[in-house]
Amino acid sequence: MFRETQVGQHTITSDSTIDPSICTTASLKDSAQRVEEQEGRNGLQGHVMANTIKHIPVMLEEVMTWLNPQANSMIVDATLGLGGHAEAIIKKIAPQGRLVAIDRDARSLQMAKKRLSAYAQRCHFVQGDFKELDSILRELGITGVDGILLDLGLSSFQLEDARRGFSFQVEGPLDMRMDESYPLSAFDLVNSLSEGELSSILRNYGEERWHNRIARSIVRQRSEHPIETTKDLKEIILRAVPYRLGIDKIHPATRTFQALRIAVNQELETLRIMLDKSIDVLKPGGRIGVIAFHSLEDRIVKHQFLAWAKSGRMKVMTKKPLRPTEGERQRNPRSRSARLRIVERIA
Repeated sequence: MFRETQVGQHTITSDSTIDPSICTTASLKDSAQRVEEQEGRNGLQGHVMANTIKHIPVMLEEVMTWLNPQANSMIVDATLGLGGHAEAIIKKIAPQGRLVAIDRDARSLQMAKKRLSAYAQRCHFVQGDFKELDSILRELGITGVDGILLDLGLSSFQLEDARRGFSFQVEGPLDMRMDESYPLSAFDLVNSLSEGELSSILRNYGEERWHNRIARSIVRQRSEHPIETTKDLKEIILRAVPYRLGIDKIHPATRTFQALRIAVNQELETLRIMLDKSIDVLKPGGRIGVIAFHSLEDRIVKHQFLAWAKSGRMKVMTKKPLRPTEGERQRNPRSRSARLRIVERIA
């Protein structure tokens, strides 16, 4: 039976049947993947989807091979999502291994808890931000871990829930928050930032060629009425930039939605902070694996890994990022831009 309480900034989920000799008595709380996918009708759409969504963990075989979790080890899945990678890891580290499973998204966390309920005694579920990894582990009484996994992509659950506002393929509120308790949403950015600030976000976080034109159109449109939905924003973008249906590889709204999501959730800053902290909690011989979905994320990871290697503290295990196989890309098109990098601590 799960019981919830509050310790510090983190939501703690406890299993009253946990054996203290196996783990602590409390258990604490899936980017810029190319988002190419209406408020849930009477609240039912999200409920139905939550019960029917099929989660396919990206590059699972490669993650298990290169992260190489061992029996009885301590592993952190810092982006739990719906628990696909976590399920494979918790099985591999049996019988006494423990998993710290972190996610900002309370809805995803609850679904992952159900998926992993058979392993609850060896899991620490944390609703929180992975940039707080050091304090999360400290609250758990954990001084070192054997592996850390980051999957920076959005889950299908998040993309396909219209209420979350991550996707321009369905109409929903302009939200985009990973943590729905966070006060700032995409609506706030789109309707309050200056034209220059919006242009800067689109250029820096979306690498959008038409950033000035899109920002100008947003400001012009919101002077007439607020931009409230994903459909509103998509239509503004379509009117602002040239688009050749069937010729252009990605939808013209893709980069704008990516940029706003990154800004709302401070994804790049959070990634830098987390990586900076991770080396100090990783035991010698332990590995860090990061799955990135666009060049901005991957560049941060690549440069950090190279800096660690130059300092002599880490060994880069993947000279070039691993990519999904052709078979996986066909089975799961959302994996197509994934890039996995691995480092191992040596000192």
